[in-house]
Amino acid sequence: MSTSDVTPTQMANAIRALSMDAVQKAKSGHPGAPMGMAEMAVSLFTEHLKHNPVDPDWFDRDRFVLSNGHGSMLMYACLHLAGYDLPMDELRQFRQLHSRTPGHPEVGYTPGVETTTGPLGQGLANAVGLALAEALLAKEFNRDDFPVVDHHTYAFIGDGCLMEGVSHEVCSLAGTLSLGKLIVLYDDNGISIDGQVEFWFKDDTARRFEAYGWNVIRDVDGHDVQAVNAAIEAAKTDGQAQNKPTLIICKTVIGKGSPGMAGSEKVHGSPLGDEEIAATREALNWPDAPFEIPQAIAQAWDCRAKGQASQKAWQAMFEGYSAAHPELAAELTRRLRGDLPEDFSATLQTMLDDINTQAQTLATRKASQMVLGQLAKELPEMLGGSADLTGSNFTDWPDCGAVRADANGLSFGRHINYGVREFGMSAIMNGIALHGGYLPFGGTFLVFSDYSRNAIRMAALMKQRVVHVLTHDSIGLGEDGPTHQPIEHAASLRLIPNLSVWRPCDTVETAVAWQTAVQRPVSRGMQVRDGGPTALLLSRQNLPFVERDAQTLQNVSRGGYVLAEDAQASATIIATGSEVEIALQARDALAKEGVAVRVVSMPSTDVFDQQDLAYRQQVLGVGLPRVAVEAGVRDFWFKYVGLEGAVVGIDRFGESAPAAELFQYFGMTAQAVADAVKQVISN
Repeated sequence: MSTSDVTPTQMANAIRALSMDAVQKAKSGHPGAPMGMAEMAVSLFTEHLKHNPVDPDWFDRDRFVLSNGHGSMLMYACLHLAGYDLPMDELRQFRQLHSRTPGHPEVGYTPGVETTTGPLGQGLANAVGLALAEALLAKEFNRDDFPVVDHHTYAFIGDGCLMEGVSHEVCSLAGTLSLGKLIVLYDDNGISIDGQVEFWFKDDTARRFEAYGWNVIRDVDGHDVQAVNAAIEAAKTDGQAQNKPTLIICKTVIGKGSPGMAGSEKVHGSPLGDEEIAATREALNWPDAPFEIPQAIAQAWDCRAKGQASQKAWQAMFEGYSAAHPELAAELTRRLRGDLPEDFSATLQTMLDDINTQAQTLATRKASQMVLGQLAKELPEMLGGSADLTGSNFTDWPDCGAVRADANGLSFGRHINYGVREFGMSAIMNGIALHGGYLPFGGTFLVFSDYSRNAIRMAALMKQRVVHVLTHDSIGLGEDGPTHQPIEHAASLRLIPNLSVWRPCDTVETAVAWQTAVQRPVSRGMQVRDGGPTALLLSRQNLPFVERDAQTLQNVSRGGYVLAEDAQASATIIATGSEVEIALQARDALAKEGVAVRVVSMPSTDVFDQQDLAYRQQVLGVGLPRVAVEAGVRDFWFKYVGLEGAVVGIDRFGESAPAAELFQYFGMTAQAVADAVKQVISN
């Protein structure tokens, strides 16, 4: 058989064979979705996707997201067949320790994987972020005759993605923002784990997306490659012309090709078994042994030559762009690398010195805005936003400009009004970070980080530089009451690996928190470094400025440091945020009683924990009894004070009252801290 004789069906059957073989060998996995979406993948990968398997991180490639990530063997099969550096031995090691084919796609593990997917709906949300970043970069950098930013974002989704609430949040916003280069293919097979979805999912999906402002292409035969081709072509022309994202509804059969299981939930998440695989091979007329692909089919799939030609043409255009617009080209290149400007460290030091000199008493949310205004001048990649709380989170700055869209498409700005969509905002920011070119940050109240939590976790898992501005960080917000007063949230966020959490006590600590957030390494594609997101927990109420000498100022960036110390201290008080003021007041009260203490400010426990043992011991004091104080749950702090120490905190939900009354009511006072110190000293 020659390459010209290979049919689209045979190319699709290669995906089916590899998928069922890999799942069978692993003794676990999800063969149904890859077998059902095989023709959709053939169409996209071989006819439409602009990509270069030889250089998976080429900037102007189209992005592809498999949102229903349990169908990961679809992606691995396509990447292998298309010519990516994913040899057959890796497919044989599907779902095995340290393989490049984990159970769900993970960015940084597998070339060609754009984002980590698995929690349903979030891949779709990431795709919205990818498309939004492309659209904004195009507005910012493209010039006449030089469309150097010009690519599409494609996503495959399933019923589960559309059942998840985050799909509503992000797809509504995508329609509003006129993201015409976002194309989503819906694997409409009517089956989920529990069976036929008609008993729990009867949405009119087409009308739902039309209501969002999407271009919808209905009733496409997902097993007809030419039909899918035509739909994608229409999406690229009609959708883009109308400045509308497109949903292509592909009617498919889950487990297509399996005589005994196709169309059933039985094929969703379990190996087919030897007998059914043999029957499927016969039904597909696929006589080849497991993990063997006929040479002609492999050649028909190979996308390397086409991809290299696409990249070469783009590179030639970019060279012309660089000659015509050298400053723009240099700036785009810097931002895509994730590098900070030259001498940026010196800029940060100057800013910190100025803030220290100003010695202002401010709410840390307001201090954050002040820092943002300065950082934004130096870092044009900063892209802010808020979940309908801009005036409370202070995530805008003068002349930032708002991202808006009308019949003519998207207009450029550096602040996104995400609406009341905390989860969607956080997942979209992950997509923006993954795309490259921007440093996304977004705000909401700390208590609503619960809505965002899984997207924050995914940013940490993917090591993405995303900043969460979480204001109204304690009972200090006052009258809004327990629904809005975070109690367990700071401790809960600190448990997420790779997430750096800062709870600053004044303007200086707020500036340092922002500095460490923007300086975290950038991870994209196969260039995964030791980076991650940052959460800034900021106060609603004003907090007093704390004076520091030069050495103390430098130690702030170490996450925990001695803020004040009396000679021959007999105990250590550890505090964060608004409670640092209480700790200092307790120190003064104890001094009047002849009790000497040191006060440690610990704005970032994770950064402090990364310091060497000698420094940590020096800060906390070897042999000194310890008291921690924070207006939240107490359990977290026993790791620092030990069982013999004490924690002044709050282990119940809040109340509605003015902030000052609440601090008294809950015992978050200098007297309570002083009493705790005297108790641990006497033990």
